[in-house]
Amino acid sequence: MSAMEKISKTQIDRLGDRFKKNTISDADLKMLDEYRRSFGPAYEDVVGRIRQEIHLEPTGRPAKSTSSIIEKLHRESIRLSQVQDIAGCRVVVADTENQDHVITLFRDVFPSASVVDRRIRPSYGYRAVHVIIESFGKLIEVQVRTELQHGWAELSEKFSDKFDPAIKYGGGDTEIQKLLGIISDTVQEYEEVEKEMSFIQKNNPKALKDVRGRLLIHKKKITDIINKHINLTKEKRKP
Repeated sequence: MSAMEKISKTQIDRLGDRFKKNTISDADLKMLDEYRRSFGPAYEDVVGRIRQEIHLEPTGRPAKSTSSIIEKLHRESIRLSQVQDIAGCRVVVADTENQDHVITLFRDVFPSASVVDRRIRPSYGYRAVHVIIESFGKLIEVQVRTELQHGWAELSEKFSDKFDPAIKYGGGDTEIQKLLGIISDTVQEYEEVEKEMSFIQKNNPKALKDVRGRLLIHKKKITDIINKHINLTKEKRKP
């Protein structure tokens, strides 16, 4: 058993409190680094089961960076032991129908997992479904996104990296926040129409082809808008 495994939840939370109060030592930094690295086996277990039992290929990271953890502790009213995304991965699917199906598979494979549906309550425009899985006593967060949800998240990330990290959390430039809000609302409207497709398929199958065609055109327009702004973030800013 490693030294980290012997540390209690209370000790972990006290460590987090010291970071919140900025009363930290070199030993605290080392302990936090060891704590985040201790998520590796749980991460590998979850990713392996997703590959073997759900037959999807997730992308992700075995441990959030130390600086990101510290920033989250300062930003949110949360204990260190409660942070659910120290390690996590992501699965991107085509649309909401596939997203709902994948969530069902996750519930079957990980019956004790909790599901947070951020499509119902978006976080600063961010929309996805998060599955929180416990493995080896550690919480692993799996983000299940549609292609459009993922595109929006990538755009938000690019804006945050280029202009202001606060953008991801509802801060920063108001015009950028307005743009992200408009795109998020448009994605939500698109997905609401997607959900109506099953009803149309059952009640008016002849109209299905036309509706699907219009949806594809609309999806391309949203994707083009997202990609346009992502490309703009890559351009050199004028002085």
